[in-house]
Amino acid sequence: MGKLLPFRRRRRWTRPKDFGAPGPKLRFWPEDDRVTLRGVARETVEWLGKLRPFILGAILLSAWPTLDPALVEPPGFLSADPERVNDHFTRCGPGRGHACVIDGDTIKIGQRKVRIIGIDTPETHPARCAEEARLGEAATAELQRLLNQGAFDMTGRVFNDHDRYGRDLRAITRRRADGSIQSIADDMRASGLARRYLGGFKVGWC
Repeated sequence: MGKLLPFRRRRRWTRPKDFGAPGPKLRFWPEDDRVTLRGVARETVEWLGKLRPFILGAILLSAWPTLDPALVEPPGFLSADPERVNDHFTRCGPGRGHACVIDGDTIKIGQRKVRIIGIDTPETHPARCAEEARLGEAATAELQRLLNQGAFDMTGRVFNDHDRYGRDLRAITRRRADGSIQSIADDMRASGLARRYLGGFKVGWC
């Protein structure tokens, strides 16, 4: 029987390095152009980074008129002149005075109804359950207490300052003796008797 020879896999000579030559570096554009494109991309990113605050501001400014005006208090450049109120508030009903509290987020001054911007409180007219009636009564009493702490300012937007029910939409604030600003909406939320107003998305109080 003849001598067996080891089997060797046949080598395929298909790559430049198989012939001892270095393979060419694959390029899709000349080296100089690639460096230039990198520089342009870097400068573009830096330029957009500097413009980012202005772009965001423009987007917010353009979107602001479409927002529900009862959601958030108007920024300074969209605020009308504040209106000073120095009345004593009673509860609305028989024998009410010039100024009264309807519920935890709505008051009445003369014939005007004023809805406080940014808060939602339990319904009282009518309440949906006994627990909401209890919380609504507590919220109404708390708002009356806060309003009767002294004179305050009501501030609306320079445009679109009414809701769909014809109520004035106002932020109510008061300057304290130490110079800080008291927000009635913030105080109502802090009491647990009001929630942040979210437009048509409401969570029940029952």
